[in-house]
Amino acid sequence: MTAAEVKRPFKVLGIQQIAIGGPDKKRLQTLWVDMLGLEVTGTFQSEKENVDEDICAMGSGPYKVEVDLMQPMDPDKKPAVHTTPLNHVGLWIDNLPVAVEWLTAKGVRFAPGGIRKGAAGYDITFLHPKSNDEFPIAGEGVLIELVQAPPDVIAALG
Repeated sequence: MTAAEVKRPFKVLGIQQIAIGGPDKKRLQTLWVDMLGLEVTGTFQSEKENVDEDICAMGSGPYKVEVDLMQPMDPDKKPAVHTTPLNHVGLWIDNLPVAVEWLTAKGVRFAPGGIRKGAAGYDITFLHPKSNDEFPIAGEGVLIELVQAPPDVIAALG
Protein backbone atom coordinates (compact mmCIF):
# COMPACT_ATOMS: atom_id res chain seq x y z
CA MET A 1 0.00 0.00 0.00
CA THR A 2 1.44 3.36 -0.99
CA ALA A 3 1.35 6.48 1.18
CA ALA A 4 -1.33 7.93 -1.11
CA GLU A 5 -3.53 4.85 -0.52
CA VAL A 6 -3.36 5.02 3.29
CA LYS A 7 -6.58 6.46 4.73
CA ARG A 8 -5.66 8.48 7.82
CA PRO A 9 -8.39 9.75 10.16
CA PHE A 10 -6.33 12.92 10.80
CA LYS A 11 -4.21 15.45 8.91
CA VAL A 12 -0.77 16.94 9.51
CA LEU A 13 -1.44 20.63 8.78
CA GLY A 14 2.07 22.07 8.96
CA ILE A 15 5.05 22.79 11.19
CA GLN A 16 4.06 24.18 14.58
CA GLN A 17 7.56 24.46 16.03
CA ILE A 18 11.19 23.51 16.06
CA ALA A 19 13.06 23.18 19.33
CA ILE A 20 16.77 23.83 19.53
CA GLY A 21 18.83 22.81 22.53
CA GLY A 22 22.16 24.01 23.81
CA PRO A 23 24.08 24.31 27.05
CA ASP A 24 23.38 28.09 27.21
CA LYS A 25 20.22 29.57 25.69
CA LYS A 26 21.79 33.06 25.72
CA ARG A 27 24.10 31.89 22.93
CA LEU A 28 21.08 30.59 21.03
CA GLN A 29 19.34 33.97 21.55
CA THR A 30 22.30 35.77 19.97
CA LEU A 31 21.58 34.04 16.66
CA TRP A 32 17.80 33.54 16.69
CA VAL A 33 16.70 36.77 18.44
CA ASP A 34 19.52 39.29 17.98
CA MET A 35 20.69 38.30 14.49
CA LEU A 36 17.59 36.76 12.85
CA GLY A 37 15.00 38.95 14.60
CA LEU A 38 12.67 36.38 16.12
CA GLU A 39 10.44 37.73 18.88
CA VAL A 40 10.56 36.20 22.37
CA THR A 41 6.89 35.54 23.19
CA GLY A 42 7.25 33.62 26.45
CA THR A 43 9.29 31.37 28.67
CA PHE A 44 8.79 27.91 30.12
CA GLN A 45 10.55 25.96 32.85
CA SER A 46 9.97 22.39 33.95
CA GLU A 47 12.11 20.45 36.41
CA LYS A 48 10.38 17.22 35.30
CA GLU A 49 11.39 17.86 31.69
CA ASN A 50 14.73 19.42 32.78
CA VAL A 51 14.19 22.43 30.54
CA ASP A 52 14.51 26.19 30.72
CA GLU A 53 13.30 27.61 27.42
CA ASP A 54 12.51 30.82 25.67
CA ILE A 55 9.59 30.58 23.28
CA CYS A 56 10.25 32.64 20.16
CA ALA A 57 8.15 33.14 17.04
CA MET A 58 8.35 33.97 13.36
CA GLY A 59 5.38 34.65 11.10
CA SER A 60 1.85 35.32 12.31
CA GLY A 61 -1.59 33.77 12.61
CA PRO A 62 -1.82 30.17 11.43
CA TYR A 63 1.55 30.62 9.69
CA LYS A 64 3.33 31.45 12.93
CA VAL A 65 6.10 28.98 13.71
CA GLU A 66 7.42 28.66 17.24
CA VAL A 67 11.17 28.33 17.76
CA ASP A 68 11.98 27.10 21.27
CA LEU A 69 15.48 27.87 22.54
CA MET A 70 16.21 25.36 25.28
CA GLN A 71 18.86 24.69 27.87
CA PRO A 72 18.82 22.07 30.63
CA MET A 73 18.06 23.19 34.16
CA ASP A 74 20.66 20.63 35.27
CA PRO A 75 23.11 19.52 32.55
CA ASP A 76 23.78 16.25 34.40
CA LYS A 77 20.13 15.11 34.44
CA LYS A 78 17.84 13.58 31.82
CA PRO A 79 16.15 14.43 29.61
CA ALA A 80 19.20 16.21 28.23
CA VAL A 81 17.62 18.86 25.99
CA HIS A 82 21.05 20.16 24.96
CA THR A 83 22.64 16.93 23.71
CA THR A 84 20.81 17.02 20.38
CA PRO A 85 21.02 20.55 18.96
CA LEU A 86 17.84 20.11 16.92
CA ASN A 87 15.86 18.69 19.81
CA HIS A 88 12.50 18.14 18.12
CA VAL A 89 10.11 19.20 15.38
CA GLY A 90 6.47 19.95 16.21
CA LEU A 91 3.67 19.26 13.74
CA TRP A 92 0.16 20.73 13.81
CA ILE A 93 -2.39 17.90 13.93
CA ASP A 94 -6.10 18.45 13.30
CA ASN A 95 -7.30 15.72 15.72
CA LEU A 96 -4.60 14.67 18.18
CA PRO A 97 -6.46 11.94 20.12
CA VAL A 98 -7.56 10.23 16.89
CA ALA A 99 -4.01 10.52 15.48
CA VAL A 100 -2.47 8.94 18.59
CA GLU A 101 -4.99 6.09 18.60
CA TRP A 102 -4.51 5.36 14.89
CA LEU A 103 -0.71 5.66 14.92
CA THR A 104 -0.41 3.46 18.01
CA ALA A 105 -2.56 0.79 16.33
CA LYS A 106 -0.23 0.96 13.31
CA GLY A 107 2.87 0.29 15.47
CA VAL A 108 4.18 3.82 16.06
CA ARG A 109 6.06 4.23 19.34
CA PHE A 110 5.25 7.21 21.53
CA ALA A 111 7.44 8.63 24.30
CA PRO A 112 6.13 8.30 27.87
CA GLY A 113 3.77 10.99 29.14
CA GLY A 114 0.77 10.65 26.86
CA ILE A 115 -1.23 13.66 25.69
CA ARG A 116 -0.66 16.66 27.95
CA LYS A 117 -0.47 20.46 27.91
CA GLY A 118 2.73 21.73 26.31
CA ALA A 119 4.74 24.88 26.97
CA ALA A 120 2.60 26.98 24.60
CA GLY A 121 -0.66 25.71 26.11
CA TYR A 122 -1.64 23.28 23.34
CA ASP A 123 -2.23 19.56 23.89
CA ILE A 124 0.87 17.65 22.80
CA THR A 125 2.51 14.25 22.72
CA PHE A 126 5.81 12.96 21.35
CA LEU A 127 6.74 10.20 18.92
CA HIS A 128 9.72 8.35 20.33
CA PRO A 129 12.98 8.73 18.38
CA LYS A 130 13.71 4.97 18.60
CA SER A 131 11.57 1.97 17.75
CA ASN A 132 11.42 -1.27 19.71
CA ASP A 133 10.03 -4.79 19.18
CA GLU A 134 6.52 -3.82 20.30
CA PHE A 135 6.42 -0.58 18.28
CA PRO A 136 8.59 -0.95 15.15
CA ILE A 137 7.89 2.56 13.78
CA ALA A 138 9.48 5.64 15.38
CA GLY A 139 11.22 8.91 14.55
CA GLU A 140 14.45 7.26 13.35
CA GLY A 141 16.54 9.37 15.69
CA VAL A 142 14.28 12.44 15.62
CA LEU A 143 11.90 13.34 18.45
CA ILE A 144 8.62 14.48 16.84
CA GLU A 145 6.02 16.46 18.77
CA LEU A 146 2.40 16.21 17.66
CA VAL A 147 0.47 19.36 18.58
CA GLN A 148 -3.31 19.76 18.61
CA ALA A 149 -4.05 22.61 16.21
CA PRO A 150 -6.51 25.25 17.44
CA PRO A 151 -9.62 25.97 15.32
CA ASP A 152 -8.12 28.99 13.50
CA VAL A 153 -5.12 26.94 12.36
CA ILE A 154 -7.36 24.05 11.26
CA ALA A 155 -9.53 26.50 9.28
CA ALA A 156 -6.53 28.17 7.62
CA LEU A 157 -4.41 25.11 6.93
CA GLY A 158 -6.95 22.29 6.80
